[in-house]
Amino acid sequence: MSYATAGRAIPLSTLSGVAGSAPPVAQNVTFERIREAREKEPHNWLTYYGAYDGKRFSPLDQINTQNVARLRPAWVFQFGNIGIIAGASTYAFEACPLVVDGVMYVSGWDGWVWALDAKTGKELWRYKHASPFDITLCCGNVNRGVAVAKGKVFLATLNARLVALDATTGKQLWSRPFGDVRAGESATLAPLVVKNLVIVGSSGGEFGNRGHLDAFDIDTGEHVWRTYTVPKPGEPGSETWPAEGEPWARGGGNCWVTGTYDPDLNLLYWGTGNPSPDFDGTVREGDNLFTDSVIAVDADTGKIRWHYQFTPHDVWDYDSTMECILFELDGQKLLGHFDKNGYFFVIDRTNGKLVRVAPFADRINWGQIDPDGKVTVLVAPKEGEEVHFWPGPAGAKEWTHAAYSPETGLFYVPLQEVGARVMLRRRMFKENIPYWGAHVLTDTEDTYGALQAIDPARARRSGAGGTTSQCAPPSWLLAVVWSLLARRPANSAPSMPAPVICCGSSSAVAATTAVR
Repeated sequence: MSYATAGRAIPLSTLSGVAGSAPPVAQNVTFERIREAREKEPHNWLTYYGAYDGKRFSPLDQINTQNVARLRPAWVFQFGNIGIIAGASTYAFEACPLVVDGVMYVSGWDGWVWALDAKTGKELWRYKHASPFDITLCCGNVNRGVAVAKGKVFLATLNARLVALDATTGKQLWSRPFGDVRAGESATLAPLVVKNLVIVGSSGGEFGNRGHLDAFDIDTGEHVWRTYTVPKPGEPGSETWPAEGEPWARGGGNCWVTGTYDPDLNLLYWGTGNPSPDFDGTVREGDNLFTDSVIAVDADTGKIRWHYQFTPHDVWDYDSTMECILFELDGQKLLGHFDKNGYFFVIDRTNGKLVRVAPFADRINWGQIDPDGKVTVLVAPKEGEEVHFWPGPAGAKEWTHAAYSPETGLFYVPLQEVGARVMLRRRMFKENIPYWGAHVLTDTEDTYGALQAIDPARARRSGAGGTTSQCAPPSWLLAVVWSLLARRPANSAPSMPAPVICCGSSSAVAATTAVR
């Protein structure tokens, strides 16, 4: 196949008579500053989760339970679409803004980045990445944020490039590819700066490509390492894929949400996506490592030190890309993860050993996970017969993040109760064509969302055997401290916000809008 040369797009800034400029506040943003930001400069939000541990916790206490009801909008930044957007898909804001000493850096759909005055909302500069119109996108034309360090703003683009911008002017400094759009690869996550590296992950597992993490030098853009999340024959984990053919080469496992990092262990904790095809497991017999897993990755080399798989041989589209929150309990260094499959996992982050697992969703009928982590499948897609399972492919929790407060010792998690009807439909693999392997109808009735407060220390064994009911199997009882329900009108799916936890006389929960 031959590809026409499309030429170069005109930089958007050249069409304006006003040269944008922001204060040079990002010049001194370093790894050390990001590492200590929560304690030393809580007025800033220097990285995607606010800190490397993913807690989304702020020690600021000006907003508390006594005055939160009096919050009012201070300003609104509104931006419409210009021209044709890339991909035949919806577009929306899904980004977490970064704030550096009064300058807010925020990304939008279709390659937009803005620098704003955080006090007034005034636009300081804008950047538009020229994305090809025919990019293949699974789940929306979106971007979840930028990274900032050493005077640069880093953006992962829809066509899987890492772009470095001058944080003062918004002008592009360098651009490096890390995915193949012809194979259906794309990128939507916020980059993560660790030491002198910028780390990104690929999207596009619904099109049968092989997921990977990539690290680039923060100064030069040189590619430093790549880690594939599906092993090729002969590599550790390859025994969990068929020996014949090349299902591993299109096995999915993409890393489309930003990971977390423990500086003391020098380990990245990154969730991986569903195997491909999503629902047809007959072409990929085995557990399909390292899909639907958390992988602990050496930040310097990209080597996988350990893994834990949440849903072996996934046939429900239960990505495990969502955040892995790092916390301590009773002297243990732990990791908390709320999975799309409806279960909450607590893992020893030094070695990947399971500490605790418990359901956090109200309705789970796809299977059961016992206290030792053993999975028993109850409902799976069939050929020629529609099956109904909870949670549906959207999961009991999607990319909208949970949070953890070290003050209360509680997790705060957005829950969505949405099932789906699925019937297996086998599909031959073709590059850049959806490789789902099923017909899917998401529920539009009897759905709701909730924001829950969960105590990870009070889960307890409820007795042997569990249950085979249509609801959450109580192999462990999870201590749900409170739950705020949010029911939606008929024919409408719930969309819960991602909480941010603040200090106060007691913890207040502020929420950012989640657009799905």
